[in-house]
Amino acid sequence: MSFLTGRRIVVTGGAGFLGAPVCAELAKFAPESIVVPRSAEFDLRERDDIRRLLRTARPEVIVHLAAVVGGIEANRQNPGRYFYDNAIMGIQMMEEARQAGVAKFVTTGTICSYPKFTPVPFREDAIWDGYPEETNAPYGLAKKMLLVQAQAYREQYGFNAVSLLPVNLYGPRDNFDLETSHVIPALIRKMIQARDARAEQVEVWGTGTASREFIYVEDAARAIALATDRFEKSDPVNIGSGQEIPIADLALLIAELTGYTGEICFNSNRPDGQPRRCLEISRAEQEFGFRATTSLRDGLTATIAWYEQQTKNTITPAA
Repeated sequence: MSFLTGRRIVVTGGAGFLGAPVCAELAKFAPESIVVPRSAEFDLRERDDIRRLLRTARPEVIVHLAAVVGGIEANRQNPGRYFYDNAIMGIQMMEEARQAGVAKFVTTGTICSYPKFTPVPFREDAIWDGYPEETNAPYGLAKKMLLVQAQAYREQYGFNAVSLLPVNLYGPRDNFDLETSHVIPALIRKMIQARDARAEQVEVWGTGTASREFIYVEDAARAIALATDRFEKSDPVNIGSGQEIPIADLALLIAELTGYTGEICFNSNRPDGQPRRCLEISRAEQEFGFRATTSLRDGLTATIAWYEQQTKNTITPAA
């Protein structure tokens, strides 16, 4: 019998891109219940709403995934909102969970919390070695405070709080809005639109030299569920694939997989963001047996197929 068997679980953000597969993975441990609070009923920035949620659901375990997130441009336009909303949600949620006697609290941070210039691969012990990349700093630091809170609460109160640091996610049900999306969904949408329009060029933001690591959303969900069941320490844990790819190579791969054959132009007037991102991922395997299994090519293929099906479904047949 696992730790989660027969437990009452609340998953904030549990209806979202990451949350839905996390709930599916948690269900495999046979909990008593999994409650997903919806924002229309519970505003998790408000302490009274958090208290009402805890009274209603009586959780023994909370997985806090709810976040206000976006890509580079969204972070540039909303630094204050991204800082406040993410900090206030997490800090109040953890405090109220502690006071309510919740047995375990899992918080997901962000790779944006690492210093702008971190030696590759990023090791968890390097997270305090500098200031984050400026564009992502308000969001990254808001999430980083939950790591501090989790460690402080374990030290003072014996509160069982766990902090995970997922790398950039991608997969079906991602946000494909070009104004707020991350790089993979944005490139998929641009390439497919350009292919269908027989466009000669696609613009990609930045120089193409920055590198990123990505993890397929279902792999990340499995990691979070395993950590929720098995991990009992205050040390942060990287969740990633351990594979780094330059944005220029990523764009070429997505062009290949979508069938786009035109030119790819890099707009160096747009920001690159952090120069490199790649994680050291051995701690997750050592502590709770997680290793990502989906290759980038396979994950992109599945994501592209999902997006193309969604766009077909939204086309209204001619009368």
